[in-house]
Amino acid sequence: MRRTSLLPLVALFATGLLCATPAAKPVNLLFIMTDQQRWDALGCAGNPVLKTPNLDRLAAEGARFSKFYSACPVCVPARTVILTGHALESNHVWTNLNVTTSELPAAFLSFDQVLLRQGYRGEYYGKWHAPYQLALDYTRPVRWLNGKSRPPGSKADKSDADAYRDYVRKNVPAHPAASGQLRQKNGVWPYTPIPLDENFGKAAAVKPSQAEAYGRLDIPAEHSSTAYTAKEGLEALERLKDGPFTLTLSLDPPHPPMMVSEPYYSRYPPDRIPLPVSLADPRTNSPYADRAKSAEDARYREPQNIRQMTSIYYGMVTEVDDWVGKILHRLDELGLTQNTLVVFTSDHGEELGDHGLHGKFVFHEGSVRVPLLLRLPGVIPARTVIDAPASHLDLFATILDYLGQAPRPTEGGSLRPLIDRRESGAGRIAVSEWPAAQVPGFMVTDGRWKFLFGRTAHAKSLDALYDLANDPHELNNLIGRNPDRERHRGEATRMKTLLTDWLARLHSPLLTTVQERPVIARSAP
Repeated sequence: MRRTSLLPLVALFATGLLCATPAAKPVNLLFIMTDQQRWDALGCAGNPVLKTPNLDRLAAEGARFSKFYSACPVCVPARTVILTGHALESNHVWTNLNVTTSELPAAFLSFDQVLLRQGYRGEYYGKWHAPYQLALDYTRPVRWLNGKSRPPGSKADKSDADAYRDYVRKNVPAHPAASGQLRQKNGVWPYTPIPLDENFGKAAAVKPSQAEAYGRLDIPAEHSSTAYTAKEGLEALERLKDGPFTLTLSLDPPHPPMMVSEPYYSRYPPDRIPLPVSLADPRTNSPYADRAKSAEDARYREPQNIRQMTSIYYGMVTEVDDWVGKILHRLDELGLTQNTLVVFTSDHGEELGDHGLHGKFVFHEGSVRVPLLLRLPGVIPARTVIDAPASHLDLFATILDYLGQAPRPTEGGSLRPLIDRRESGAGRIAVSEWPAAQVPGFMVTDGRWKFLFGRTAHAKSLDALYDLANDPHELNNLIGRNPDRERHRGEATRMKTLLTDWLARLHSPLLTTVQERPVIARSAP
């Protein structure tokens, strides 16, 4: 046979080989979210005390966003933005109230619903704290957060809180409170309070609240709420391993009540924990001058209280890290690591003594800036650090992009071009919202400058401008009651324009009234 006559056969053979090549495996999703974890509560973010080797591994094997912001420093609004890719201005989920019956526009699906309707199997464990209509497509019923009222459409037999209480009663012998111990409201186990606890030294808790409860939880660590949710996740991996799957683990820590079992309680001695630089901030030119009552303010300015509080908080984060390590190890054992996108983030942060404050609800970095880690081996380059600003609003598009799904309507954008270095990040902003009148309702940052602005033309809030490059602890509000505020009018005006442009893109009904608000008030409130 002549040489030329072989060419068509060779071509046909090669084509056959190409046709026989198996398609790439669909990409799975493992989404891990904590509650109230601030951006610097990670070893890889430079924390000098806290050790998080497993989360650091995710960062080393993937991408870390150093300036990632919550869409709202409150649980339910933030989580709704994460799930839907639509801002508070559009989804109208403003508070934590009536969350099980909150109604979103029918067109708003979660990223999980998109995947589940494309043939994925999916399960969700831990805190469900978003409109329940977004929970109705999972392969197994999603338990609601707490309370006896079953949300419309739910097939779950009980709330997550009740399920955990039942688990503890079944697996841990009853343990009455000892002398000096308390029970937190709705708690399943006694705890030993620290002096910062609002009921420290009292025979019984008086109006106990989770936000003011601190101490050593005397339940074995292997039966903590973190362990309970993580074990459910490990069991789910066994069911879902043949893929494609989406699995969410929504872990409660380090959200209050700030309690943790041994060995985590004693992991970080309080006397080795540095105090916040801004602990003694007088807040005379702060939007949050009246954030705390005087007695509460004093408790959260006392150095030993803050060291003990931070010690517990770090212990809670370390417990999460240990379980993340077990989950990542199981992914490895099941051969799922290479085709599973792992996302780790939090809904909002925690002040942890910054500016003499605790909790959330404010636009300071401790409260509004959160971690974001993404890993997909062979696709997301290892040891990638992105310093451009981004927010929860971008997660919906990012997840669908990496999982090969067609783009869906969203008010954010995929972060993949930043990770791939196809975009520099220049001109990017992050916006956070909170429907308040007495404090700023909007925050916008371009990565260096940070602008806090009232929600309407006549809102009584004090506005603020911070230069994060030169004032990372936000101690110097350049406008507000600053006598030299006129010197910074130009920068404040530029930041206001970034905000109003964003509101215009969202067709916000607040656009006109925000435009009418003076960038520097003649007399600060």
